[in-house]
Amino acid sequence: VQLQASGGGLVQAGESLRLSCAASGSIFSINAMGWYRQGPGNERELVATIHNGGYTVYADFVKGRATISRDNAKNTVDLQMNSLKPEDTAVYYCLANLKATSGSSWEFYWGQGTLVTVSS
Repeated sequence: VQLQASGGGLVQAGESLRLSCAASGSIFSINAMGWYRQGPGNERELVATIHNGGYTVYADFVKGRATISRDNAKNTVDLQMNSLKPEDTAVYYCLANLKATSGSSWEFYWGQGTLVTVSS
């Protein structure tokens, strides 16, 4: 299983960015997908997750500024972030909780990360 993230880059404060992540390989079923981030000198923290049925969870620091969406047919998850702030600068990692086969257990898989830099 591989998760490929894309969409990071350099933006100015107040601008928007859309991150995308595609899961590929042996995938039987996906329970949830989401995004975490790790800023300079910080621990990795949750940004947003989306679960089967469409239930979403957002960190307080992005509520009202971000929207997470998922395409179950394509095994992709997107994160639209608006009104970006310099403190949003971080490497953003996508995450999937899935079963690779019908007999395997639920496992967490991470993407390689994509850098988002927000200048003031």
